[in-house]
Amino acid sequence: MLELLVCALFTLVPDYLYRRYGQGKRLGKEITLYSVWFELRWGIVTCVMLTVGLITVIFYNHPSTSSATVFFRSVPIVPEINGRVAQVHVGYSAKVEKGAPIFTLDSKSQEAAVEAARRKIAEVDATLVVAKADILAFDGKIQEARSALQQALDELQTKRELRQRNENVVATREIERLENIVAGREAAVASATASQAAAQTKIVTLLPAERASAEAALGQAEVELSKTVVRAGFTGHVEQFTLRVGDIVNPFMRPAGTIIPAEAGRVGLQAGFNQIEAQVIKVGMVAEATCVSKPWTVIPMVVTGVQDFIAAGQIRSGEQLIDVQQVVRPGTLLAYLEPLHPGAMDGVTPGSSCIANAYTSNHDVIAAKDTSTFRRIVLHAVDAVGLVHALLLRIQAQVLPIKTLVLSGH
Repeated sequence: MLELLVCALFTLVPDYLYRRYGQGKRLGKEITLYSVWFELRWGIVTCVMLTVGLITVIFYNHPSTSSATVFFRSVPIVPEINGRVAQVHVGYSAKVEKGAPIFTLDSKSQEAAVEAARRKIAEVDATLVVAKADILAFDGKIQEARSALQQALDELQTKRELRQRNENVVATREIERLENIVAGREAAVASATASQAAAQTKIVTLLPAERASAEAALGQAEVELSKTVVRAGFTGHVEQFTLRVGDIVNPFMRPAGTIIPAEAGRVGLQAGFNQIEAQVIKVGMVAEATCVSKPWTVIPMVVTGVQDFIAAGQIRSGEQLIDVQQVVRPGTLLAYLEPLHPGAMDGVTPGSSCIANAYTSNHDVIAAKDTSTFRRIVLHAVDAVGLVHALLLRIQAQVLPIKTLVLSGH
C-alpha cells in the first residue's frame, strides 16, 4: 500500500491535476466513478507499472521475511547409567551453575564396589607386609642351613684327614654318609635361597602389579560411583524438570529433563528468506529486526552467515525412492543475524518470532572508477528505495502489538 501511494504521487496525482486544472474537468462532473479509467488511464497504468517495478526492486534487493526466530539450544539431561532416583537437587525451573548437582541415583551397588576395591588394596598391602616378614624368616633359614652345611663340611674334612693318615680309623661308609649329608645340606641352602628370591620377586614384581590392578579397579569403581550424581555440564536453566525420587531413568530411552545454556538465544536470530534472494543475501549485509517479545523496537543487525543448503531438499538413504512432489513447501534460505551493538537483544525472549529486513549496499560498486554514470544512478536508486522497506518495518513494529492483541482474536 505504501508503495502504491508513493507511486501515485508521481503518476496518478499529476495526471489528475492536469485533467482538473489543465483541461478544466471537474471531479464529480466530467471525472466520475464511471469515467475514472478513461480520464486517468495514463496515470493509473503508469502507477500500476511503477508500483510493480518498485515492489520488485525493493523485495529483491532489500529482502524481508517474517520467518525469523531466535532459536536456542536445549540439552537433554541424561545420566550415563540406568538407575532409580534417590535425591533431586533442583526444582521444576531453576538456574544451575556449571558442576552443580541436578539429581542423584541410588548408589548402593557402586559404593559396595568401591569398598570391595579398597579392601582388595588393603589385602595386597597386608600380603606385602607378610612377604617382607617371610624375607626375614628366609634369612634365618638360610643362615641355619649354611651353619649346618659348614658343620657337615668340617666333619667331612676331619674324617678325610683321619682316613688319609690311617685307613682303618675311618670306614669308607662313614665318608660316603658324610658326603650325602653335605649334599643334602647344600640343597637345603639352595632351597632356602631360592625361596627367599621368590619372596623378593613377589615383593618387587607381583604384589605391586596386584596393587596397581586393585587401584585401577578402585578408580573405575569411583568413576561408576561419580556417575550416580548427575551434574550440570555448563551454566544454564533447568526447565520443566518433573523428575522425582523413585523414578527410573534410562540414558537410551528416557531423559530426565532439559537444560538450556545461559547464552542460548542471546547471540542472534535465524531468518529464512525466499530462495530467489540467494544471490542477494551476503555476509556483511546490514539488517534490521523487530520481535514480538520486544515490540516498538527495531534492532540493528548484520548478516554473519548464510547456510549453503536449503533444508527442504535433504534426503535420507532408505528403501524407498523420494518423489520430488513430496516436497510440498519450498524451503527457505537460512541466514544468521547478529546485533550490531552489545546488549541490543536484551529483553528479546529466546524462541521469539521476529520480522527481519536485509538491505543491499552498492557503495563499493558506485565508488568504483569503472562504473558507468547510468549504472551509478540505477544503483543509487536501488539503495535509496531501501528506505521504503525500512519505513515499512518501523510501521510493522508499531502495529505489531495491535495486530497481536487486537486483530488476532484476543
